[in-house]
Amino acid sequence: MKLYHASNCIIDTPDVYHSRDLLDFGKGFYLTALEEQARKYSQRFLFRGDKAFLNHYILNDDLSEYNVKKFEAYNEEWLDFVAACRAGKPTELYDIVSGGIADDKVFNTIDLYFSGNISKTEALERLAFIHPNHQICITSQKVISKSLHFIEAEEIK
Repeated sequence: MKLYHASNCIIDTPDVYHSRDLLDFGKGFYLTALEEQARKYSQRFLFRGDKAFLNHYILNDDLSEYNVKKFEAYNEEWLDFVAACRAGKPTELYDIVSGGIADDKVFNTIDLYFSGNISKTEALERLAFIHPNHQICITSQKVISKSLHFIEAEEIK
């Protein structure tokens, strides 16, 4: 599977250690299979006057040796998992987690839910109308070392 990671630098040897805490799927190396989504995300570096790179990778197709969680939709299970990760609460440990990203449209709903301004039911009703973007979080350095292969990086101008 071809994956992309936008950054202000070339990342030919990614790791899980430089990730921020309290992200959607926890601490890890985040990628997407959607090239256009990654290109759009890279613009944030240019807006800050920094360089922008689109790093290209291949993830092995056979991931059977890893504990993989795939969220197919913005549903209650996804919402609970993201809420726990963003709050720093323990979740089941996965080597790879994939599913929708809490982008600006989604984050507004999640923020209202997290703050107690809307119920879980209302949050799920709002999320049902949003088509998920895509992200993969690799939380295990073993997966990166063994199954993720850097292909190239292109500078975005």
